[in-house]
Amino acid sequence: MKRIMTTAGLSLFAGSASASGVDDAINEFVAPIVNPFVGMIFSPLPFIDVNVPWIVVWLVVAAIVFTLYLGFINFRGFAHAIRLVKGDYTDPNEPGEVSHFQALATALSGTVGLGNIAGVAVAVSIGGPGATFWMILAGLLGMSTKFVECALGVKYRNTNPDGSVSGGPMYYLSKGLANRGNPAFGRTLAVLFSVCAVGGALGGGNMFQANQAFKQVVGVTGGDLSFFADKGWLFGLIMAVIVGVVIIGGIKSIAKVTEKVVPFMAIIYVGAALVIILVNYTHIGPAFAAIIDGAFTGSGVAGGVVGAMIQGFKRAAFSNEAGVGSAAIAHSAVKTKEHMSEGFVSLLEPFIDTVVICTMTALVIIITGQLHEGQELTGVALTSAAFESAISWFPYILAIAVVLFAFSTMISWSYYGLKAWTYLFGESVRAEMTFKIMFLIFVVIGASMNLGPVIDFSDAMIFAMALVNIIGLYRLVPEIKADMNDYWSRLQSGAIVRHKA
Repeated sequence: MKRIMTTAGLSLFAGSASASGVDDAINEFVAPIVNPFVGMIFSPLPFIDVNVPWIVVWLVVAAIVFTLYLGFINFRGFAHAIRLVKGDYTDPNEPGEVSHFQALATALSGTVGLGNIAGVAVAVSIGGPGATFWMILAGLLGMSTKFVECALGVKYRNTNPDGSVSGGPMYYLSKGLANRGNPAFGRTLAVLFSVCAVGGALGGGNMFQANQAFKQVVGVTGGDLSFFADKGWLFGLIMAVIVGVVIIGGIKSIAKVTEKVVPFMAIIYVGAALVIILVNYTHIGPAFAAIIDGAFTGSGVAGGVVGAMIQGFKRAAFSNEAGVGSAAIAHSAVKTKEHMSEGFVSLLEPFIDTVVICTMTALVIIITGQLHEGQELTGVALTSAAFESAISWFPYILAIAVVLFAFSTMISWSYYGLKAWTYLFGESVRAEMTFKIMFLIFVVIGASMNLGPVIDFSDAMIFAMALVNIIGLYRLVPEIKADMNDYWSRLQSGAIVRHKA
């Protein structure tokens, strides 16, 4: 391991030609190994003519089942979720490490990211304005999945001797399924989940974020003439130092940063979107008409009704990660003795990520007239062009947003990966520091190289987490329904005390 890390570290300081050669060598070596796994996770459903990844259907069907089974808790519990985040029911003496708001901010920082900027643009450019409707619907349904997994995360968390906590799917899969008579199956699922979580944290939650942030900074600082153009290693090193300062302090340090960064980046991005929407207020009505028309009549850039539905569902699933289980790790650290309370708090996560922020991106693209036949722009370039058409200097704001999104995602996924790592190798200072150092090295690697197959593999690992996690959720959701009904009755009777009016 030391030899591998030393070789990787030395390669960071090679020239661009050498780096390109290293990239090609890595891709040639890794691609044959990872491509079959990637193909399996993202393969389309068989026996139908439409190209839709089965993993998207797996996530959406689970969200529908949980929404119906829990009596539309995503809508019934929304107002209570807001009161919890405000601190109305907070008792500072309850066990845990972070507040409801900090837990929500940490989880949001792991999901709100480049998918909200680039992914939405891809969805509407392929599926048309109608994709926005299905994206919103999938986001609303995903709230129920988050409710189940985050409540379970707190219910089955471990409290360590030093007062810190460890929770998430690996714990409720192993302990919860053991309680239901399936201990070996639960441990197997927990180990599989943890391995995938570590891989996803190092790749999609780390290297990809650093890589995209680097490219955006280079783009707004002169492109090929930028000081950073051939210094990916330097940008990565700067990011690694900043990330390291935060993650060394653990979840409390991460939560203190995310509770400030998440609202700030949301204000920057959503604020700019609102300005554009309000300036073009006469186009709001036609934009929503195009969204509804495209969702149900098939009009749009491409794909008709089915194409719009697939793109909308895909973007929502990839953006808010409902069912992946990652957010349950962050929510498990909350200060509460009522595990169901964090289920309610987590309802807000897909709503903010998908229903609000993703919809804002889609509306700006539609309202500014950037969505048209024969368009060549897609992804972040389309989003940037849409904002730039109304705010000429917005690419600079977008660069700040991308860096903030990348930074917040990295610090959250460092915690997810850490908890998966310590589940596999034990809770110890040595195990924690080993993972944190490895994570920071991968920040530099991610900014320095174009690791195509590696990133594809890490994305597949993240959605493999969903495959494992949802199997457990189906088995454990009956007890969450019972716990929810008990909590709800105690809330209405006043047995659950409201500390702030």
